Amino acid sequence: MTKVCTFLAVSLLLAGCAGGSVNMGSSSSKTVATGGAAGGSSTGASDALERCTRPYGTLGVNEDHSAGWYTHLFSKYGIQSTVPVLRLLAQQSNCFVVVERGHGFRHMTNERRLQQAGELRKNSNFGKGQMVAADYTVSPTLLFHDTDTGGLRGIGSAVGSAFGGLGSLIGGTLAGSVKIGQAQSMLTLVDNRSGIQVAVAEGSASSTSMGGALSLLGTHAGGALGMYNRTPEGKLVVGAMMDSFNNMVRALRSYQPQEAAGPNGMGTGGRLKVN
Repeated sequence: MTKVCTFLAVSLLLAGCAGGSVNMGSSSSKTVATGGAAGGSSTGASDALERCTRPYGTLGVNEDHSAGWYTHLFSKYGIQSTVPVLRLLAQQSNCFVVVERGHGFRHMTNERRLQQAGELRKNSNFGKGQMVAADYTVSPTLLFHDTDTGGLRGIGSAVGSAFGGLGSLIGGTLAGSVKIGQAQSMLTLVDNRSGIQVAVAEGSASSTSMGGALSLLGTHAGGALGMYNRTPEGKLVVGAMMDSFNNMVRALRSYQPQEAAGPNGMGTGGRLKVN
């Protein structure tokens, strides 16, 4: 009985601490993509991010919002667009200069329309010929899934032996509700002038969460131990994205163009002949 009371007291103490002040820049809230970037400089970037001494070229980021993987992640997990993550990684790494080809492009166009309509101040300088071309486009694809597993029976047994009857109940549920979250990403890099795929890379990330077992302690205790209750799916997605970006950069370091098969260059005839 003493052990059970001690366990509940610690839980309630943690619950009281959970309602404290907001911590800006909290490490528990961050993903692996952290910090900021401005031009060729960056701050607070992850040490795990690959870096380049000079950019390979300009980059536009494409994401198909109608794709099945995107709508699934948004509707089931509330995961938003991966475009800002890729843009941050690309600029922090100094491997690409990012150009706007997303939602902000509409605002750029609007400013030019205002210039043409005579609504902007004189010398606003939104004339033609200033926009920078995107040499390459990178497109992400994501897979995400949870798997139930009873692989952590040892944790359940330890909780049961430490806290008696109530611990056995919690431990048994905990051991049966462990989930392994996994995310896999693919990045494809296409040369915008030729349409040729320059590079493709895979990345992945995984984590373990402990289901709803701790909710047996009640609302307050469950909230206090929320960091063990589940791992935000968004962090998995960002981890997989950085992994695939790093793999792509590593491949680009030894990049060599594929040899043209046709007599007059790419697309003028292949080696796989047909009758």
